[in-house]
Parts: sequence; structure tokens; C-alpha cells
Amino acid sequence: MNPEIIIQPRIAALCPDMQVAVIRARVTNTPTPPELWQEILTEAERISSSYQILEINSRPAIAATRRLYRALGKDPGRYRVASEALCRRVIRGLGLYRLTTLIDLINLVSMGSGYPISGLDADRLVGDTLTMGVGEKDEIYHGIGRGLLNIQGMPVYRDAQGPVATPTSDEERTKITPQTTHIQICINAFAPEMPLTEALDWTLQLLHQYAAPSSIQSRIITP
Repeated sequence: MNPEIIIQPRIAALCPDMQVAVIRARVTNTPTPPELWQEILTEAERISSSYQILEINSRPAIAATRRLYRALGKDPGRYRVASEALCRRVIRGLGLYRLTTLIDLINLVSMGSGYPISGLDADRLVGDTLTMGVGEKDEIYHGIGRGLLNIQGMPVYRDAQGPVATPTSDEERTKITPQTTHIQICINAFAPEMPLTEALDWTLQLLHQYAAPSSIQSRIITP
């Protein structure tokens, strides 16, 4: 079953319109197929032709996440939101890394919707509750591909063992790998941009197209 999602009062007070779309499913991860990669390239072209580099921060979903960082004392220019970083890469002509089906379909939805998305290996989560709170000083966090990441002042999901995801980077402990067969996806809408129901449906559609999902559970929660 979906783990319980708890949004702590400090986050809820700063983002009263916040919603999270949650998906839990059994899946098959594969090298990214050409059809999915073409969808990503098409969306990247749409982004690069629609925005200048300095306009990305004004996208409602990205702007809301950046405001939350500032309100919590974190510099969003130094610790960029993942959806913003994806869009900046394609606008600058740097391209995107081709990883695996699950990671790339999450990146596609994140880039298109503006929402930072946590994609986790559900079998590596500890306990049945994810709690979003605020990162603390000296809290140990290994960001994927980033090494030790200072998460003080970031919104962060924690399971029973510790932190597993921030809007900047997920944690190595629960990262999606080619061997992942059980996925937990949290689409984090700190303020609305694409209707969250559409982002959720898009993600489910991509999973059905490319990841052979089963035992699917999905819902939208509010604080």
C-alpha cells in the first residue's frame, strides 16, 4: 500500500496550496526506448523554444519552490530545484543524460510540468510513512551524483531511517536503479502550474506505455 504522507506544519504554512500526487507500482525498468527518448527530445525543444534562460524561474511551479527555499533560508540559485536544472540544461543546449526508462519518464514529466518529482525505489524505503519537513544542520545526505549535500533549510522527505528526497536531488539510499521493480513517485506541487491531475495522469500513461506497471496505487494529498 502507499505509505502515509505527512506534511509538517512549517511547510504547510508556507505553501497553503501545496498538493502531492503519489504513485506506487510494481514496474519493469529498462534502458530508455527510442520512443520515450523522442518524447523527451520533443518536450526539450518545446521548452527551449518557449523560454529564455532567465524566464525559467518565473514558471509558477519553479517559482513557488524557489520561494519556499528562500523562506526556509536556502539559496535556490546555489541549490537549484531539479525541474529548473533540467530546463536550464536544454535551454543552454547542453542536452539531457539518457539514463533508464523510469528516471527518464520522471524527468520528462518534471520538465514539462515544472514540478520537482521524487522517484524512489519503494523497496528501499523504511517504514510506512514519509514525512516532509525541513533539513537540519549537519544532517547526512548523499545526493545522487552530488556526494554529500547540505540540506539544511531544504524541504525534505524522511522515512523511518532518515532523509530520502529533496526538490534538488534524491538520496543515494533509495535511488532508482536498473534493478528497481517497485517504485514510489511523489509529484510535489508547492503551487499550481500544470493541473496536478494532468501531471498524475501523464505519469501513469508513461508508466503504462513503457514500464509494464502492476499493483498501481495513486492519489493526490493535501497537507
